[in-house]
Amino acid sequence: MLVRTAVGLAVLVALTIGLQHWRRLPLGVRPLTAVLRATLQLGVIALVLRGVFTFPALVVAFVALMLTTASLTSGARLHELWAGRRAALAGVLAGGLAATGLVLALGLVPFDARNIVAVGGILIGNSMSAATLSGRNFRTMALARSGEVEGWLALGAPPGTAFADIARRAVHEALLPTIDQTRSTGLVTLPGAFVGALFGGANPVEAARFQLVVLAGIMLTQTITGLTVVRILSAAPVLPAATVAPAAVPTPRSPREPHLGPHRIRAPHRPHAHDG
Repeated sequence: MLVRTAVGLAVLVALTIGLQHWRRLPLGVRPLTAVLRATLQLGVIALVLRGVFTFPALVVAFVALMLTTASLTSGARLHELWAGRRAALAGVLAGGLAATGLVLALGLVPFDARNIVAVGGILIGNSMSAATLSGRNFRTMALARSGEVEGWLALGAPPGTAFADIARRAVHEALLPTIDQTRSTGLVTLPGAFVGALFGGANPVEAARFQLVVLAGIMLTQTITGLTVVRILSAAPVLPAATVAPAAVPTPRSPREPHLGPHRIRAPHRPHAHDG
């Protein structure tokens, strides 16, 4: 079975790279390296989970590891924004811990090591995605509406007011894919939690109940995360462009070429009346 899986994965990855190369997508062998990295990580995590399930006290350390990894990953995507890393950290912690804790506190899943790791992993992973999407949406919209933001700031409005509508729209756009996926569950897609529960031997009704808990938890964690991220980013005293503008690099020129300055353009020669 392992050999068949390896061959099948090789075919899928080869087709992926071939199609991307055919259409000249600048991805190179990234699909291959991504699959190899996922294989290594899943192998390591399988060994780690055996120890976690054997010694439940390690669950706290494992959840902390997931939170740290998610925060660093999202923070790396938002590092160009003012307080981007702090926003990602706060968003992932707030969304991941609040949603996971509430699901367990309400008794929606049994309070044991397996469920804490399973539910926590799903919710923390989605919290990471929400932090990244909300932050990147915020940056894109702030740059597109820079004149509006500068107008608010020029009138003396605090940054929270200047960025208020941008922040709302950034979270709105980040949440739409999750809401659409939840609405189409069972008709368009069979989510991983549902399929995994079926493969684990659960009856379809119990699998569906578990999936509903996961979907509701994902919407909650992404909402909390998105709102937390944009709240911190909205306190920025400057536009995102001011924090990410690259330093001006002079264009090399030959020693004989005169320096005309950044905005001066040499006018073409116009013949005079006596030219002939």
